[in-house]
Amino acid sequence: MTTKNTIDTAIAKRMVDAHAICTASIIGQPGGWSVMLKVGIQEKALGAQRTDKPRLWKSLDRCVEYLKSELRIARFELLDATKFSPVSAGNNDKNKAGERMRQAHEAAAYDKWLKAEIQDAIDDPRPNVEHDEVMRRMDERIAAIKMRKLNNA
Repeated sequence: MTTKNTIDTAIAKRMVDAHAICTASIIGQPGGWSVMLKVGIQEKALGAQRTDKPRLWKSLDRCVEYLKSELRIARFELLDATKFSPVSAGNNDKNKAGERMRQAHEAAAYDKWLKAEIQDAIDDPRPNVEHDEVMRRMDERIAAIKMRKLNNA
């Protein structure tokens, strides 16, 4: 049998109602604030939803408001800010997820643009130009640009 390192909100609410949680402490972490709940002589972190990881609030005000409104805990044994820093020591999963979403949207927009460009080329009624002809025309343009630069220098 495995023991969870955290207590989720639903269980914490029931424990508060049963007066099983003795005290709560707010502890500063790199990246935010976590909550430790004292149950008997044990302390367990208030867990993030659907994980066994401690929940982390970026704002102390929001942490306190959550405890007051969700768990009905308004008194704290300890507020420890010694290890608090607003920047996470590790990788921030929310930032990584946000970056992945931004990249996915950019990729989808690029795909849409590229497909439209390809379809426009397919639908273009003008006659096709052979590769050798395109290269000859480009060589002429490049030569003309070089001549202008030499004449202006």
